[in-house]
Amino acid sequence: MVKNEYKYVMPNDQELIIDLAKGVFHPTGTSEVLIDAVSANIEQPGKLLDLGCGSGLVGIVLSLLGKCAGRLYASDLSEQAFELLKFNSNKLDLPVIVKQGSIYAPWEGERFDYIVNDISGIAEDIAKLSDWFKETSCEAGLDGTKLVNEAISKAPNFLNEGGKFYFPVLSFSNVTRILNHAGNVFNNVERLSQKKWVLPDDLKPYMSELAVLKELGYIDYEEKFGLIIWYTDIYVATSPILYSK
Repeated sequence: MVKNEYKYVMPNDQELIIDLAKGVFHPTGTSEVLIDAVSANIEQPGKLLDLGCGSGLVGIVLSLLGKCAGRLYASDLSEQAFELLKFNSNKLDLPVIVKQGSIYAPWEGERFDYIVNDISGIAEDIAKLSDWFKETSCEAGLDGTKLVNEAISKAPNFLNEGGKFYFPVLSFSNVTRILNHAGNVFNNVERLSQKKWVLPDDLKPYMSELAVLKELGYIDYEEKFGLIIWYTDIYVATSPILYSK
Protein backbone atom coordinates (compact mmCIF):
# COMPACT_ATOMS: atom_id res chain seq x y z
CA MET A 1 0.00 0.00 0.00
CA VAL A 2 1.40 3.39 -1.00
CA LYS A 3 1.39 5.90 1.82
CA ASN A 4 -0.24 9.26 1.08
CA GLU A 5 2.74 11.57 1.37
CA TYR A 6 4.76 14.21 -0.47
CA LYS A 7 8.53 14.04 -0.74
CA TYR A 8 10.47 17.30 -0.91
CA VAL A 9 14.23 17.44 -1.37
CA MET A 10 15.88 20.09 0.80
CA PRO A 11 18.93 22.09 -0.43
CA ASN A 12 21.22 19.73 1.54
CA ASP A 13 19.68 16.81 -0.41
CA GLN A 14 17.87 15.58 2.70
CA GLU A 15 14.42 14.20 1.88
CA LEU A 16 11.53 15.77 3.78
CA ILE A 17 8.34 13.70 4.04
CA ILE A 18 5.06 15.60 4.41
CA ASP A 19 1.96 13.54 5.16
CA LEU A 20 -1.13 14.26 3.08
CA ALA A 21 -4.81 13.69 3.77
CA LYS A 22 -8.10 13.45 1.93
CA GLY A 23 -9.84 16.79 1.70
CA VAL A 24 -6.59 18.78 1.81
CA PHE A 25 -4.99 20.32 -1.29
CA HIS A 26 -1.88 18.39 -2.28
CA PRO A 27 1.36 20.29 -3.02
CA THR A 28 2.21 20.82 -6.70
CA GLY A 29 5.13 22.13 -8.71
CA THR A 30 3.84 25.63 -7.97
CA SER A 31 4.37 24.95 -4.25
CA GLU A 32 8.04 24.21 -4.88
CA VAL A 33 8.52 27.20 -7.18
CA LEU A 34 6.96 29.39 -4.47
CA ILE A 35 9.31 27.99 -1.83
CA ASP A 36 12.38 28.61 -4.01
CA ALA A 37 11.45 32.21 -4.87
CA VAL A 38 10.44 33.23 -1.35
CA SER A 39 13.46 31.59 0.26
CA ALA A 40 15.84 33.37 -2.12
CA ASN A 41 14.16 36.73 -1.48
CA ILE A 42 14.03 36.66 2.34
CA GLU A 43 17.38 37.95 3.56
CA GLN A 44 16.71 37.72 7.28
CA PRO A 45 14.20 35.73 9.34
CA GLY A 46 10.95 37.37 10.36
CA LYS A 47 7.42 36.69 11.53
CA LEU A 48 5.99 34.60 8.67
CA LEU A 49 2.42 33.63 7.80
CA ASP A 50 1.65 30.71 5.48
CA LEU A 51 -1.78 31.72 4.17
CA GLY A 52 -3.84 28.85 2.78
CA CYS A 53 -1.31 26.39 4.16
CA GLY A 54 -2.89 23.10 3.10
CA SER A 55 -0.59 20.27 4.22
CA GLY A 56 1.93 22.86 5.42
CA LEU A 57 4.71 22.14 2.93
CA VAL A 58 5.51 25.76 2.05
CA GLY A 59 5.60 27.13 5.58
CA ILE A 60 7.36 24.10 7.03
CA VAL A 61 10.16 24.20 4.46
CA LEU A 62 10.62 27.96 4.85
CA SER A 63 10.80 27.51 8.61
CA LEU A 64 13.35 24.70 8.30
CA LEU A 65 15.38 26.95 5.99
CA GLY A 66 15.59 29.56 8.75
CA LYS A 67 13.21 32.12 7.23
CA CYS A 68 10.94 32.27 10.30
CA ALA A 69 11.86 34.14 13.46
CA GLY A 70 10.38 31.99 16.19
CA ARG A 71 7.17 30.15 15.43
CA LEU A 72 5.64 29.61 12.01
CA TYR A 73 2.13 31.04 11.65
CA ALA A 74 -0.26 29.22 9.32
CA SER A 75 -3.95 29.04 8.50
CA ASP A 76 -6.41 27.41 6.14
CA LEU A 77 -10.17 27.36 5.70
CA SER A 78 -10.17 23.56 5.84
CA GLU A 79 -10.47 21.82 9.21
CA GLN A 80 -8.61 18.85 7.73
CA ALA A 81 -5.72 21.12 6.72
CA PHE A 82 -5.67 22.62 10.21
CA GLU A 83 -5.28 19.15 11.74
CA LEU A 84 -2.82 17.97 9.10
CA LEU A 85 -0.43 20.90 9.57
CA LYS A 86 -0.45 20.33 13.31
CA PHE A 87 0.40 16.68 12.68
CA ASN A 88 3.21 17.45 10.21
CA SER A 89 4.74 20.17 12.38
CA ASN A 90 4.60 18.01 15.52
CA LYS A 91 6.28 15.17 13.64
CA LEU A 92 9.15 17.53 12.83
CA ASP A 93 9.14 19.16 16.29
CA LEU A 94 8.53 22.49 14.57
CA PRO A 95 6.95 25.32 16.60
CA VAL A 96 3.81 26.58 14.87
CA ILE A 97 0.67 28.57 15.58
CA VAL A 98 -2.01 27.22 13.27
CA LYS A 99 -5.58 28.51 12.97
CA GLN A 100 -8.63 27.64 10.92
CA GLY A 101 -10.54 30.30 9.00
CA SER A 102 -11.06 32.17 5.76
CA ILE A 103 -8.08 34.18 4.48
CA TYR A 104 -7.19 36.71 7.25
CA ALA A 105 -10.17 36.09 9.55
CA PRO A 106 -8.07 34.15 12.11
CA TRP A 107 -5.41 36.88 12.31
CA GLU A 108 -7.22 40.02 13.42
CA GLY A 109 -4.80 42.17 15.42
CA GLU A 110 -1.71 40.34 14.13
CA ARG A 111 0.95 41.73 11.78
CA PHE A 112 3.66 39.89 9.94
CA ASP A 113 6.98 40.59 8.26
CA TYR A 114 6.20 38.09 5.52
CA ILE A 115 2.90 36.77 4.21
CA VAL A 116 3.15 33.88 1.75
CA ASN A 117 -0.13 33.47 -0.10
CA ASP A 118 -0.80 29.90 -1.23
CA ILE A 119 -4.56 30.22 -1.65
CA SER A 120 -6.16 28.71 -4.76
CA GLY A 121 -5.80 30.95 -7.80
CA ILE A 122 -6.97 29.17 -10.94
CA ALA A 123 -10.17 29.52 -12.95
CA GLU A 124 -12.89 27.34 -11.46
CA ASP A 125 -13.55 25.52 -14.73
CA ILE A 126 -9.88 24.50 -14.88
CA ALA A 127 -10.11 23.23 -11.31
CA LYS A 128 -13.14 21.11 -12.22
CA LEU A 129 -11.36 19.57 -15.21
CA SER A 130 -7.94 18.97 -13.62
CA ASP A 131 -6.72 16.44 -11.08
CA TRP A 132 -5.33 19.19 -8.81
CA PHE A 133 -8.54 19.63 -6.86
CA LYS A 134 -9.66 16.02 -6.53
CA GLU A 135 -9.19 16.24 -2.76
CA THR A 136 -10.66 19.69 -2.17
CA SER A 137 -12.84 22.37 -3.72
CA CYS A 138 -11.83 25.53 -5.56
CA GLU A 139 -13.94 28.65 -5.19
CA ALA A 140 -11.59 31.13 -6.84
CA GLY A 141 -14.15 32.55 -9.27
CA LEU A 142 -14.67 32.13 -13.00
CA ASP A 143 -11.29 33.70 -13.82
CA GLY A 144 -9.41 32.53 -10.72
CA THR A 145 -8.98 36.01 -9.23
CA LYS A 146 -11.54 36.09 -6.41
CA LEU A 147 -9.49 34.74 -3.49
CA VAL A 148 -6.10 36.04 -4.65
CA ASN A 149 -7.39 39.58 -5.06
CA GLU A 150 -9.07 39.50 -1.66
CA ALA A 151 -5.80 38.36 -0.08
CA ILE A 152 -3.97 41.18 -1.89
CA SER A 153 -6.54 43.82 -0.89
CA LYS A 154 -6.35 43.08 2.82
CA ALA A 155 -2.65 42.25 3.07
CA PRO A 156 -1.59 45.80 4.10
CA ASN A 157 -3.68 45.48 7.29
CA PHE A 158 -1.59 42.48 8.34
CA LEU A 159 1.91 43.55 7.30
CA ASN A 160 4.49 45.22 9.50
CA GLU A 161 6.22 48.30 8.14
CA GLY A 162 8.59 47.10 5.44
CA GLY A 163 6.73 43.78 5.21
CA LYS A 164 6.49 41.66 2.09
CA PHE A 165 3.53 39.89 0.50
CA TYR A 166 4.40 36.94 -1.74
CA PHE A 167 1.93 35.45 -4.20
CA PRO A 168 1.94 33.06 -7.16
CA VAL A 169 0.10 34.00 -10.36
CA LEU A 170 -0.84 31.14 -12.67
CA SER A 171 -1.69 31.68 -16.31
CA PHE A 172 -4.71 29.45 -15.69
CA SER A 173 -6.20 32.61 -14.18
CA ASN A 174 -6.71 36.20 -15.37
CA VAL A 175 -3.12 37.35 -14.86
CA THR A 176 -3.74 40.92 -16.02
CA ARG A 177 -6.59 41.43 -13.58
CA ILE A 178 -4.54 40.13 -10.64
CA LEU A 179 -1.48 42.23 -11.44
CA ASN A 180 -3.51 45.39 -12.08
CA HIS A 181 -5.18 44.90 -8.72
CA ALA A 182 -1.86 44.33 -6.97
CA GLY A 183 -0.55 47.54 -8.55
CA ASN A 184 -3.51 49.44 -7.09
CA VAL A 185 -2.75 48.15 -3.58
CA PHE A 186 1.07 48.20 -3.50
CA ASN A 187 3.59 50.70 -4.82
CA ASN A 188 6.05 47.94 -5.73
CA VAL A 189 5.12 44.64 -7.38
CA GLU A 190 8.10 42.63 -8.63
CA ARG A 191 8.23 39.29 -10.40
CA LEU A 192 10.76 37.02 -8.73
CA SER A 193 10.60 33.97 -10.97
CA GLN A 194 8.73 32.18 -13.73
CA LYS A 195 8.28 28.49 -14.39
CA LYS A 196 6.77 27.18 -17.60
CA TRP A 197 4.85 23.92 -17.65
CA VAL A 198 3.56 21.54 -20.31
CA LEU A 199 -0.20 21.00 -20.18
CA PRO A 200 -0.97 18.03 -17.89
CA ASP A 201 -2.29 14.90 -19.57
CA ASP A 202 -5.57 15.09 -17.67
CA LEU A 203 -6.38 18.42 -19.35
CA LYS A 204 -5.49 17.43 -22.91
CA PRO A 205 -8.97 16.03 -23.72
CA TYR A 206 -10.47 19.45 -22.92
CA MET A 207 -8.70 21.68 -25.43
CA SER A 208 -11.98 23.06 -26.78
CA GLU A 209 -13.00 24.14 -23.27
CA LEU A 210 -9.57 25.69 -22.68
CA ALA A 211 -9.82 27.60 -25.95
CA VAL A 212 -13.14 29.12 -24.83
CA LEU A 213 -11.67 30.15 -21.47
CA LYS A 214 -8.70 31.73 -23.23
CA GLU A 215 -10.99 33.63 -25.60
CA LEU A 216 -12.91 34.96 -22.58
CA GLY A 217 -9.63 36.15 -21.01
CA TYR A 218 -10.02 33.86 -18.00
CA ILE A 219 -6.78 31.98 -18.73
CA ASP A 220 -3.78 32.14 -21.04
CA TYR A 221 -1.40 29.65 -22.63
CA GLU A 222 0.72 29.36 -25.76
CA GLU A 223 1.14 26.65 -28.36
CA LYS A 224 4.78 25.92 -29.09
CA PHE A 225 6.33 23.02 -31.00
CA GLY A 226 3.04 21.17 -30.78
CA LEU A 227 2.86 21.61 -27.01
CA ILE A 228 0.52 23.67 -24.85
CA ILE A 229 2.58 25.79 -22.46
CA TRP A 230 1.30 27.61 -19.38
CA TYR A 231 3.23 29.19 -16.50
CA THR A 232 3.53 30.09 -12.85
CA ASP A 233 4.98 33.48 -11.87
CA ILE A 234 5.99 34.33 -8.30
CA TYR A 235 5.64 37.97 -7.22
CA VAL A 236 6.53 40.01 -4.17
CA ALA A 237 4.58 43.16 -3.28
CA THR A 238 5.86 45.86 -0.92
CA SER A 239 5.05 49.43 0.18
CA PRO A 240 1.22 49.37 0.40
CA ILE A 241 -0.95 52.16 -0.99
CA LEU A 242 -4.34 51.05 0.28
CA TYR A 243 -5.46 49.80 3.67
CA SER A 244 -8.69 47.89 3.03
CA LYS A 245 -11.04 46.86 5.79
